[in-house]
Amino acid sequence: MDNFFRYFFQDIGRVFRAFIDVFVSLGNFFNYLINFPMRMKIIEEYADSLSTMEWVMLLIANLVLLVAIVGIFVGIFKLCKKLFRFRISPKKYDEVVKQVKSLQRDLIRANYEKDKLLAMRLADLGAGDGLPQLMTGEEEQSEEETAFVPQNNRNSLDSPPVDPSESRFFRLTTVDNFYKTQYIPPVYNSQITLAEFCENFRNFAASQLHLYYDLDLIRFFVASLGAARIVILQGISGTGKTSLPYAFGKFVNKDTTVVSVQPAWRERTELYGYYNEFTKKYSETEFLNAIYECNYFRDPHIVILDEMNIARVEYYFAEMLSILEMPLQEEWKIEIASAVWDNDPCLIEGGSVKIPNNVWFVGTINNDDSTFAVADKVYDRAIPIDLDSRAEAFEGEYVEPMSVSTDHLIELFAEAKQMYPVSQEILDKLELVNDYVIKNFRLAFGNRIMKQIGDFVPCFIACGGTEIQAIDFMLAKKVLRKFESLSLAFIKDDLTKFANFLDRTFGKNTMKICKEYIDVLKKTN
Repeated sequence: MDNFFRYFFQDIGRVFRAFIDVFVSLGNFFNYLINFPMRMKIIEEYADSLSTMEWVMLLIANLVLLVAIVGIFVGIFKLCKKLFRFRISPKKYDEVVKQVKSLQRDLIRANYEKDKLLAMRLADLGAGDGLPQLMTGEEEQSEEETAFVPQNNRNSLDSPPVDPSESRFFRLTTVDNFYKTQYIPPVYNSQITLAEFCENFRNFAASQLHLYYDLDLIRFFVASLGAARIVILQGISGTGKTSLPYAFGKFVNKDTTVVSVQPAWRERTELYGYYNEFTKKYSETEFLNAIYECNYFRDPHIVILDEMNIARVEYYFAEMLSILEMPLQEEWKIEIASAVWDNDPCLIEGGSVKIPNNVWFVGTINNDDSTFAVADKVYDRAIPIDLDSRAEAFEGEYVEPMSVSTDHLIELFAEAKQMYPVSQEILDKLELVNDYVIKNFRLAFGNRIMKQIGDFVPCFIACGGTEIQAIDFMLAKKVLRKFESLSLAFIKDDLTKFANFLDRTFGKNTMKICKEYIDVLKKTN
């Protein structure tokens, strides 16, 4: 036993002594740190022998020491304040827990009483056995636990209208009721061509809305609808970015939906809404309502994302970008609920809403200090159109709005792609441009851009334009736009050479839009 105590004293005892020495050292540290009488005695011992410079140095040393002392104690105070800020006594904690449990019991009793009153009201109204029975108490809790089990939607197009107040989707159920009871499909114009469509649209906007647009701009816009599902209108304020798609909706007798983007948007729920657990209702958005309603009619419909880049587009619109890239249109669906309830809207299938092919998305963009830069992946999937000036007013022929079905428009786009494919001569020249851009600027077209060119050019020709105009537009908006990511101040000479290359390849002064864009790039520092 003596041997163990000797071992304990020599080994474990040293650990304890070292531990105690830590606190002794801290005590000595603070003792020396704040022992000002001792410090004054030391200064008095050296006072007679210190020179003027040494007195200055002594003063500075003590000031630094004083600052260090204050800093240490302020840090200790803040640390203690942070550690004990949220501490409450065990007694108060137990009281809070009891209050929470009491409130939970009161909520359950209130729900129970609410359900009894509602059941009595339904009985008075003669609801009968056809209505689902209300759940109370433990039954309600059981239903909440199984709320995410998929069910089949018993509400269908053939079923009677549903009271919107009884559905968690008030607006979508209201849409169902309208198309079940009141909607009459219009008589569509199935004879109009794309060229006539553009001419009539321009004259309609001028004669009835007093909105004036160049004919080429109208052709660019309509042809873009045949090449992509997303169109971006960008430029300074007052040039008609929002009014152009608005006028389009008036022209085809299907008003455009305007969704005002907010600066705080960061996720998908800003567009599609969300289920509110407190109200037991779905918070529906204008965007979701428009997408859902488009499934009921065949008119072309435009949804405007106004001030699209006042928030980061790739945050709140990322899912839609991915969905529209899917090759099969049957896969164009947005999930809005984990399960379908019996009285949910008719067109919700498996918790998802289909994105029909009669809807296009138009984003308006202002490039200023209050907005964000749009990511390349957004531009690559869209057709950007610049509106930098207002067209001159003119006397347009009076034109009435007309109903044109999406099926007819898609058929016209498909016919154009068969009748006016990009010529082999232009394809060869585009290959030369691609090689030049890769060699001199380390950029490339990509398959997506070539596909968009192949879709846009025929549609633009069918709208009344020329092939070289369409190529000029697409090269400027889809290829030269990528130059903005380069160090433009160091490649001005290369840009001049590229402009000369375009003249040699396509003909002098043929690529007007491209050369104007290059001039803008050269002026950018």
